[in-house]
Amino acid sequence: MELNKEFVERTRQLFGEERFGRFSLALDANPIVSVRYNAAKSSMPEGCDVVSWASNACYLDERPLFTADPMFHAGCYYVQEASSMFLEQIVNRYVDAPVCALDLCAAPGGKSTHLLSLLPKGSFLVANEPVALRAQVLAENIIKWGNPYAAVTKNEPRDFASFKGLFDFILVDAPCSGEGMFRKDSYAVEQWSLSNVKQCAERQKDILADVWRALRPGGLLVYSTCTFNREENEECVEWIAKELGADVLSLDIPSSWGVTGNLTGTDTPVYRFIPGYTRGEGLFMSVLRKHGNESPQQPRMQKVTPCPAKIKNMLSAWVKEPGQFDYLLNNDTVTAVPKEYASVVTSMMSGLKVIHAALPLAQLKNDKPIPHHALAVSTMLNSEAFCNVELNREQALRYLHRESLTFPDAPLGILLLKYNGVPLGFAKNVGNRANNMYPSEWRIRKNPMEF
Repeated sequence: MELNKEFVERTRQLFGEERFGRFSLALDANPIVSVRYNAAKSSMPEGCDVVSWASNACYLDERPLFTADPMFHAGCYYVQEASSMFLEQIVNRYVDAPVCALDLCAAPGGKSTHLLSLLPKGSFLVANEPVALRAQVLAENIIKWGNPYAAVTKNEPRDFASFKGLFDFILVDAPCSGEGMFRKDSYAVEQWSLSNVKQCAERQKDILADVWRALRPGGLLVYSTCTFNREENEECVEWIAKELGADVLSLDIPSSWGVTGNLTGTDTPVYRFIPGYTRGEGLFMSVLRKHGNESPQQPRMQKVTPCPAKIKNMLSAWVKEPGQFDYLLNNDTVTAVPKEYASVVTSMMSGLKVIHAALPLAQLKNDKPIPHHALAVSTMLNSEAFCNVELNREQALRYLHRESLTFPDAPLGILLLKYNGVPLGFAKNVGNRANNMYPSEWRIRKNPMEF
C-alpha cells in the first residue's frame, strides 16, 4: 500500500520502528471480517473464531454476501469491525446500573446496537447522527435490532447542550482523519493530510465542548476515533481532562489481546488497536468520568395526545409486558414508550429532531390501526397476536425484495412472516395475493433470483 510520506514519517516516530514495521505489513493483508450476534434474537454458532474482548462476536474466514441472508435483515446479527467492540470492556467495568445514554456520532449503528445489548436492563439510548442519509441508515439498524429502549435523533452536538445533565453515559466516536481505516478504505489513504489531521482535532474539541453540558457530573464519557495520530487521540483526551474537567479511567485487560497503550510518554490510560498487533482495524478508545456538582435539569415535557382507550387496549395485546409502556398518539402514529423514560422522549420531541422513538406500534387510518414494521422486528412483539407464516429462503428474499406473495391457506388480514422462526415483517393477505408491508426504502435492490 502506497502511503503518504509525511504520514509514514509521523507514524513511524509515534509507533517506533518495530511496531511500524508490523503495522505496514498488516496493511497489505485483507481486511478482517467480524460479526456480532443479537442475543435477543439468535445465538452465536458453536466452534466459531471468537472475538476475545466481546461476547457473542466472532471472526469469519471470508466476507459472505450478507444481503442474501434473511437473518441479517431480521436483525439477528450486525457486521461490525472487531476493534470497535472493545466498548464492551468499558461498559462491563464501569456501568452497573440503568443509565440514560447518548451515542453522539452513531451512524451506521455498530456501537449503538452493541450498547443496546450491553447496557443494564432499564437503560435508554439516544443514538444521534446529524447527516440525514446516515441518520436514516442508523434508524434502520436500531429498529432491526429490536430494543424499544432507544431513540434516533438527527441533531448537531450543540443541540444537546440544553439537556443539562440528562445523560449518565455519552459515547463520542468522533469524526476523524480515518488513518485506522486505510486497509478498508483507499479513499482515506488518498485524502490524508496533516492539515486535515489538525482540522479534525479542533473539530473534535468543539464537539466535546458542545455536548459536555449534557453529561451529568459523575457521568462517563467514552471518547474514540479510528485514527492513530496523537493530536486526535492522547492530546484530545488530555484536553478533555484539563479543560472540561474529568478523570481518565483505566481498564485491566489481558496482554494476549495485543492492545497497545499510550504512545506519547504520558501516563494517561488509553487503548490503541493497531493492525499487526490486534485482530481488527485501527481504533483508539478512552473513558473519562466528569467532575463537578451541577444539578441535572429536568427534561421539558411536551404535551402528547394519549392513545384512545379503545385503541390502547387493542394494541397492548400486540406487545409483551404491555404494562411497562405508556401509549402515545403523535401524527396518527401510536408509540409504546417505556414509562420511566416518557418524560425524556417527550422532551426530545420538543427540543430535537426525532426520527425514531421507542416502539412505534401502528399507524391509524380512519381510526383503524395498521401495524408498524418496527413492531414486527421488536423483541417486545407478542407474535401470538398475529397469524404466523413461515417462509422458505426464496420466499423470504422475495418478501425482502418487496414482491407480493400468495398464501392460499392463510386467513385474510394481517400476517406475520417469519424465516427460521424469526419475524421479518408483516403482509396483508387479501386472498389472491398478500400485499407486502416491508418498508420500501429498505428493500433489497437486487433481484433475489440473481443471488
